[in-house]
Amino acid sequence: MSETYEQMWSELGLDLEAHDALLQVLGKGYQDIYMSQSGRAAGMEYFNFVMSEVHGLRVKELLDGKKEGRKVIGSFCVFVPEEIVRAADAVLVGLCTGADFAMEEVEKLLPRNTCSLIKSAFGFKLGKVCPYMESADLIVGENTCDGKKKAYETLDKLVPNLYVMDLPQTKSPEGRALLKAEYERFKKAVEKLTGVEIDGARLKRGIEIVNNKRKAVHRLAQLRKADPVPISGLDALLVNQVYFYDDPIRFTDSVNKICDELEERAATVNGAFPENTPRILLSGCPMAVPNWKLPWIVETSGAAIVGEESCVGERGTRNLTDASAATVDGLMDAIVDRHFLVDCAIFTPNPDRLNHVKEMKDAYGADGVIHYGLQFCQPYQMESIPVEADLENHGIPTLRIDTDYGMEDVEQLKTRVEAFIETLR
Repeated sequence: MSETYEQMWSELGLDLEAHDALLQVLGKGYQDIYMSQSGRAAGMEYFNFVMSEVHGLRVKELLDGKKEGRKVIGSFCVFVPEEIVRAADAVLVGLCTGADFAMEEVEKLLPRNTCSLIKSAFGFKLGKVCPYMESADLIVGENTCDGKKKAYETLDKLVPNLYVMDLPQTKSPEGRALLKAEYERFKKAVEKLTGVEIDGARLKRGIEIVNNKRKAVHRLAQLRKADPVPISGLDALLVNQVYFYDDPIRFTDSVNKICDELEERAATVNGAFPENTPRILLSGCPMAVPNWKLPWIVETSGAAIVGEESCVGERGTRNLTDASAATVDGLMDAIVDRHFLVDCAIFTPNPDRLNHVKEMKDAYGADGVIHYGLQFCQPYQMESIPVEADLENHGIPTLRIDTDYGMEDVEQLKTRVEAFIETLR
């Protein structure tokens, strides 16, 4: 792939030597973690291909679209409403995080104890190895946590096209009013960027495209309730990660195809793991490509991951947007209402998230919960203690894991995870 796309990457301003080194590490990691699995669904071949071309063919598609006048908008968060972007015939893509890169340069700009996700995003930019960031006509930041809020002040000096969206911190009428005002402001920014006026028909079409994506991953999630589970947690996580990169219509079709296959596997009791394998629900921080460390540890330690209470998982896609309104104002209200249901740890208080963890535990027949927190991610790390206490009080075995993107703690984590799984047997 390197030779095929070298000119494209060079024109984007990537550091070719550093980028090639990154792709080699990612390729080996994917081979060791994903391709070592046995009995994978045949439909995962599509996702193998997507990952093999994630910095290649997909980026070329975006650049070809730009030549035709289509704008590319990059984001870090599920609070950026894709419906509005699609309504303007633009493309929304997730930006690079999930791995440590150029940390020495990052720590010249950010404190060492900054959240791993924020440092990772800066590392991909400073290291010049993220083609999505360099392809984007607009980069959307969002004021979720204090770390991001302040980091965007620095990122604004590194990129020419940063747009920052404010977000509410409480589930209140005032909080909803803020989100509505910010989505209206974002809609105007997208219209200005694309030169497209978003009318009701366009907005309905945008909602339809995104809802179909969500329906496909909902269908996949429902199939994971089977025992034995027909797909590994690693493969399901990969589908949820590709959700943020791939062409939405092609993605939806590919997910539905693999769901057809998984339905047959479930009907014939053809699981990805043996029967009576302990079932784990992951809860907490989102996991972006190539953050596969903890799921890999869990599923090579004798358990199956059956669900993710995460923004890269059910929290991010749980709800659909109501497309029944006849006016732009009504449809915009529906988009606001849908996203206001996302129970991110930025909200205080946040009882809905804890309730959803327990609901998912029951729905997916999980034997225990592993709460995953990124180091220095204050919202999720602070919520992890009361979440663990409440789950334990309800008789739900819970393991709290705080880690980063590095591999130095793999053996320590594996020992803890194996001991936890043993208590579930």
